[in-house]
Amino acid sequence: MVEALRCDAAWIPPLSLVAEVDGQVVGYALCTRATIADVAVLALGPIGVLPPYQRHGIGTQLMNAMIVAAGLHGEAVICLVGDPAFYGRFGFSPASRLGIDPPDPQWGDAFQALVALSTTAPDGQFRYAAPFREFD
Repeated sequence: MVEALRCDAAWIPPLSLVAEVDGQVVGYALCTRATIADVAVLALGPIGVLPPYQRHGIGTQLMNAMIVAAGLHGEAVICLVGDPAFYGRFGFSPASRLGIDPPDPQWGDAFQALVALSTTAPDGQFRYAAPFREFD
């Protein structure tokens, strides 16, 4: 998936982050271009930490770094699919409450959005970059 995204116009190099421990990559987070009703937004994912390094704060550090990096890049909306209990602590909330429709209605509250304070989220259908749709 990541290789396909790197070859796509949705790729945003400054929003591809890694976490290292002693020179070894142990975690990764990626945001790519997505849209909500033709308005450019971000899709966060994949994100992950190697199992031996989980529960040591690396995922939290990657999330915080990505939110800051996205803001510095001028991005105002980030959407993702994940556990509301985990991502809620970063300010994410169910996207449906903001008028954002997920690609799959069965995702329910797991489809979430983070919107910059000075921004109103666009209403409409969220659409991932083509490589995500090819892996459905």
